[in-house]
Amino acid sequence: MTILVTGAAGFIGYHLSERLTRDGHSVIGIDNFNDYYDVQLKRDRFGMLKRNPLFTGLELDIAKFDSLNDLFERYGIKSVIHLAAQAGVRYSITNPFAYLDSNLVGYGNVLEACRRHSVKHLLYASSSSVYGANVKMPFSVHDSVNHPVSLYAATKKANELMAHTYSHLYGLPTTGLRFFTVYGPWGRPDMAYFSFTRDIENGTPIKVFNEGKMQRDFTFIDDIVEGIVRLLDRPPVPDPLWDPKNPSPASSYAPYRVYNIGNNKPVALMTFIRTIEKKLGKQANLEFLPMQPGDVEATFADIDDLIRDVGFKPQTTIEEGIGQFVDWYQSYFAARTTAEELLLL
Repeated sequence: MTILVTGAAGFIGYHLSERLTRDGHSVIGIDNFNDYYDVQLKRDRFGMLKRNPLFTGLELDIAKFDSLNDLFERYGIKSVIHLAAQAGVRYSITNPFAYLDSNLVGYGNVLEACRRHSVKHLLYASSSSVYGANVKMPFSVHDSVNHPVSLYAATKKANELMAHTYSHLYGLPTTGLRFFTVYGPWGRPDMAYFSFTRDIENGTPIKVFNEGKMQRDFTFIDDIVEGIVRLLDRPPVPDPLWDPKNPSPASSYAPYRVYNIGNNKPVALMTFIRTIEKKLGKQANLEFLPMQPGDVEATFADIDDLIRDVGFKPQTTIEEGIGQFVDWYQSYFAARTTAEELLLL
């Protein structure tokens, strides 16, 4: 099938597009290449994808509806995996309009384009951040998530609500994907594991928030992609057991579902740092700091619904995942440094 992947130059978008083309699908990948982080990294990911004849890459901003609608018309899009969004919890504290434009206006444009063109299945990226002030562990899709603690989380919760409205009004099958702390090769430089690796390599102190008393359900990128691929061919249908007197947030009388995709094994932040140190063969210089606004102390995914419906449970260990990331990191930046030196000759 032909699948539209928004945010295809992003971390998850790149890996997902590569997997879909490897599976024989034609992929239309779009991205606006904003400068939230290293644009060269995004263009390098996109360049890798464009080597594949099954991939068509276009620069397009989802906040511009006419351009997006024209794309749907031109390619006859019927399956959409929407990953384009303004990412980052802390950035949302100081740059709220970036989130309103992309995560609300842009997302609304995607929903409307899907409605107008009778899309058969829309999968979209939500986030573990929606659990906000919840403390009951593990985080379950059947629990209420009405207390976000960052604007980023609020926009992701809003995305789920908007999706349900379109599923209810127009019968648009929508699947929300709550990702838990994704890491791996070609990752995002704003994520802690990336900056930790860079700073340990350079001998720079690394900032460890909440005095290191944090836990995250770190999930390797290949496991995230596997979960998405398995759900792609399973557009949701109305849940006959959904009870309006005791409504589950995870399903509906409409064709709407929400899933967690996480490793289901929280790791202490200090254990994560020690794993990077071991792989690099260098010790980190730690700078302990208080909790930052918008952060939460721990995340832990309940993935029972994912296992039940698609028979998949992430398996990649932290040691395996960090090993692959560090190998990529050293290789990629060594090649970039060499290329930049050659340009100066």
